[in-house]
Amino acid sequence: MKQNPFLIASLIALAANVFGQEAPSSAKSPSARPLPDKEIIIQAVGEKEIEYKPRATLALDQWPGAAALPADAGFDHYGGLLGRTHKATGYFRVEKPGDRWMFIDPEGHEFYDTAVAGVRPNQGEAAKQALQAKFGNLDNWAKETMALLRKYSFNGTGGWSDDALLSKTPNRPVYTVILSFMATFAKNELGARMGTGHMKFQNDCVPVFHPKFEAFCDSYAKEKIEPYAGDPYLLGYFSDNELTFVMGKLVNYLQLPEGDSGHDAATAWLRERHGKNATAAQVTPQDEKDFTKVVLDRYYRVVSAAIKRHDPNHLFLGSRFWGEDRPVPEVFRACGPYCDVVSVNWYNTWTPQEDVIATWARESGRPILITEYYAKGMDSGLGNKSGAGFLVHTQKERGLFYQNFTLALLRSKNCVGWHWFRYADNDPRSAKEDPSNLDSNKGIVNMDYQPYLTLLDMMKPVNERVFALMDYFDGKKANK
Repeated sequence: MKQNPFLIASLIALAANVFGQEAPSSAKSPSARPLPDKEIIIQAVGEKEIEYKPRATLALDQWPGAAALPADAGFDHYGGLLGRTHKATGYFRVEKPGDRWMFIDPEGHEFYDTAVAGVRPNQGEAAKQALQAKFGNLDNWAKETMALLRKYSFNGTGGWSDDALLSKTPNRPVYTVILSFMATFAKNELGARMGTGHMKFQNDCVPVFHPKFEAFCDSYAKEKIEPYAGDPYLLGYFSDNELTFVMGKLVNYLQLPEGDSGHDAATAWLRERHGKNATAAQVTPQDEKDFTKVVLDRYYRVVSAAIKRHDPNHLFLGSRFWGEDRPVPEVFRACGPYCDVVSVNWYNTWTPQEDVIATWARESGRPILITEYYAKGMDSGLGNKSGAGFLVHTQKERGLFYQNFTLALLRSKNCVGWHWFRYADNDPRSAKEDPSNLDSNKGIVNMDYQPYLTLLDMMKPVNERVFALMDYFDGKKANK
């Protein structure tokens, strides 16, 4: 049975109409402060593009007076702002003081998550030799790496970080744990294999209907989660990374072999709707939208119950939506009842659109955490042939991209943080990296742990005045 190309095209068009295309930075800003007239133009090429294109960019200096705002001051040991106090519960939570979503840290202070993902030593013999030469040992690597992050006003670490090692340092970070409920289940039970950056499933169908999935999630959560349950520095858990929840999958489920739990669930659902003789040829765009909600509801209901059963204290941060999931309202609507925060890996967008973030938050009823984004520089000496981030010419332009991207997130009242991807460049000398992580300048340090100071010097002015900038964009007086 072949896929219905008209159906798929209709779904893509529908999604584009719902969320729109990337808006120019000169579009009207929903925030209290109007957008500046003067922009920087940077030449950049995206993942699916073949040539450089001009990108309108609003760096810190483009906003009148923003670069002169005082740096935020007065933090507790988690990184929460002492002057903004709420009820302390001993663990992180999310609230909406006024009209902005915020993390509230264990001591009751407002917290904005400025983090770097993948803070861990690179793999491979050459990387081990580089670490030995610069740091001497892993403990020194952890201590000096945390000092670097603190110097440039990062307060946390994202997924795939060496949390156990970093937690031993004096300036330990707020951290997140990335789990793999579905990826591990599918690998162990069904022989699924890792693709480029995420797990590949048969016919791109996430096997949420498998009769063993729920029991697996409970035992997996008990093993993986309970060791973290009492740690107040833990922000929360991601349940998986970049699952294929994209629209157009009801037809895929129907194409699975008879007797497969996904095929049987999809067939029963379709026949209940269209009659006992219904086939894939009768699937409509509305059917696809509604079945997407069924799939996501099953996944999030099962994994959230397992997480909260074994750790009721910490936040469930979602499963890191990506790609074609982002324009589909049903994806966000389905996860909202189960997630505390919705995580999104946001590529192929130079400037985040506030109205898009607002739509994600409205559909889910939850705040948004951006968990992957980056730009690569051609002056790094790397080939930069892999990865989804934009490619620019220099480290300064990487810094300008960072400022433009994060300032747009701060203008949104629904975003509670960001995780730059990632700590160290992808080491082409290592055979242990997956295909999405080869020979690319994603890091704030290179493969030999030398910092990209030009990049970091442009990250710091935003990171160190997050609260002042939020007040600035909201039309309030600068934080004192």
